[in-house]
Amino acid sequence: MSLTLRSVAPFGPDELLATLRRTPMPGRGDARPYAQADLRIAAAVGPDTLAPAQRYVLRPGLRRTEALRATLADHGIDLFALDGGAWVTTQDDRRPVLPPIVEESVEPDGRTVLLIADGIHRVFAARAAGLPIAVVVVRGVPASLPYYAFANRHGWDDVEPLDALRDGFVKKAYREPDDPQALYRDYNAVFPGVQELRPETDRARRGVSPPRPPR
Repeated sequence: MSLTLRSVAPFGPDELLATLRRTPMPGRGDARPYAQADLRIAAAVGPDTLAPAQRYVLRPGLRRTEALRATLADHGIDLFALDGGAWVTTQDDRRPVLPPIVEESVEPDGRTVLLIADGIHRVFAARAAGLPIAVVVVRGVPASLPYYAFANRHGWDDVEPLDALRDGFVKKAYREPDDPQALYRDYNAVFPGVQELRPETDRARRGVSPPRPPR
């Protein structure tokens, strides 16, 4: 897969972190979970030290990640070593490129992990290449506003590469199964285009709860 960029506009770490602080949670009345948290960029983090909460990656997404990495390299930017971010413009749209976002999360068994909140395809690609990756680390999120899913019980062994999602595929272990997206972080609200929207995440952005399953 090839990718042609019309322009690349980098921005620095101060802008990246200040903007992420405004990330809302539509399912919690636009609460800002990162407003008072500790946010910083950590360089050269080993992917195996990060905990995935998603049980799949999509092969087309991995191919796009590889194409973006190769194209950004031509512009002097290492996708796995971002110290800030960049706005990239193609023939079709303009999107931000950010480091993956990881949150310090306390799990049901008492473990404290760095959970991948956004950017699992980039972390997966770095892991497959045997390379470290720069990430935004978030610590000190209010206990009442945890990430909306738990870490995979068996870590990366639970992550399955797929060509497309299968019907009935269980994507995450949600903290609030009756309202899976209630704790969703809407990164698109502050960095438009950074997240691919699917029907359930679009509902979450609009603060609309999905139908509750029968008991």
